[in-house]
Amino acid sequence: MATHKHQSLMEAIKEDHQEMYEYYDQYCKAKGNADAQERWSRQLTWEVARHAVGEELVVYPLMESHLGEKGKELADEDRADHQVVKEQLYKLESCKPGTSEHEALLKSIMDHLHEHNDSEEQQDLPLLEPALGEEGSKSAAASFTRTKQFVPTRAHPSAPNKPPFETLAGLMAAPFDKLKDAFSKFPTEEMKENAK
Repeated sequence: MATHKHQSLMEAIKEDHQEMYEYYDQYCKAKGNADAQERWSRQLTWEVARHAVGEELVVYPLMESHLGEKGKELADEDRADHQVVKEQLYKLESCKPGTSEHEALLKSIMDHLHEHNDSEEQQDLPLLEPALGEEGSKSAAASFTRTKQFVPTRAHPSAPNKPPFETLAGLMAAPFDKLKDAFSKFPTEEMKENAK
């Protein structure tokens, strides 16, 4: 992810959303090449898992504290959306890339994510940004980006989705996820370059 030091929270979240779409597009373009699809699917799962936990630890608590009852309602809806995606991503890990089952499940995940991401970009963040102010938004963006470096990289649907328990569960799961990642296939640098 190309992070910008002075970006707003909205920009940081939108950048992540765009990366998810780009990884899925690369997965679709690789149809017929199971190895490439496996790599792009893993990259997408890695990004979605980190993004979701980053939002749950940083963004949703800000919505709850700055937007009152409406913020709590929106954060609960977003957490429910994340739970659906986490459960689907967990199922995806047992599907073989290149199969119709894998393709259909990943499409379902992306369809759900599109709706969820649109809701965040069109409803949640436009309410939150003014409440945070420019500096608060930049600080939240930096915290969100930093948090993603320390969270799990795979879906854990049974883990808590609210701090402080999510933080503890995430810190415990992250090393195991990173170990699994070391033995997983990701897009090569050449594949990433060609995708641009």
